[in-house]
Amino acid sequence: MIKNAIAIIPARGGSKRIPKKNIKDFFGKPLIAYSIEVALASNLFEKVIVTTDDKQIATIAKEYGAEVPFIRPTELSDDFTGTQEVIKHTIDYLESQGENYEYICTIYATAPLLQKEYLIEGYEKLKQSDAINAFSATSMPFPIQRTFKLDNNGRCEMFTPEHYTTRSQDLEEAYQDAGQFYWENRKLAKASNNSIVFSDISIPIILPRHLVQDIDTLEDWERAEFMYEILKKKNADSLAVFDVI
Repeated sequence: MIKNAIAIIPARGGSKRIPKKNIKDFFGKPLIAYSIEVALASNLFEKVIVTTDDKQIATIAKEYGAEVPFIRPTELSDDFTGTQEVIKHTIDYLESQGENYEYICTIYATAPLLQKEYLIEGYEKLKQSDAINAFSATSMPFPIQRTFKLDNNGRCEMFTPEHYTTRSQDLEEAYQDAGQFYWENRKLAKASNNSIVFSDISIPIILPRHLVQDIDTLEDWERAEFMYEILKKKNADSLAVFDVI
């Protein structure tokens, strides 16, 4: 029997730049709790599974409603193992237990700004299309055609110098991965030879920039706190207005 959808949240315990990042306190809850709670609140998934090598993360994930059917092998928990390998390991495990799913959604544990409506939008658009993937994305804050790198002497070198004098409003807008969620149609993925997500096999779900922040460094963490605090206040103000009306 092929079931509908499952969420998989990768969360290893060996974060170097922010120790124990996935369960570090973020406004009174472990960071991973936000991804688990939004996934559950979306009502999209048969199960929300956390794949981790860390028993403390496993315990916390279960407390917030996720399932942890195994402890991830150490060889899939180092600095060099990619997310795709971790997700494949989880899918292989589930299929070995007789569980097959039509749609897989990878959700990062470091996404406290994740909103359920975008998860739902990704699922609905993927289900109604012939695309293989649907993933979170956002617009670039500055034209990529005007960016530059540093040469060996520490001087500027534009990536596209032909656009030095082009007005920013005349340049094509660019987008980037928002690093929150990645839907996959399993049947189409298996039949395809194209595994490049950033191509015409994918539907980008465009998020506003104020809901997007990677959390890799302490600076990223602080910025995410500022953004979350503003979002929380905005939501509280909206509810207060609604109560008055």
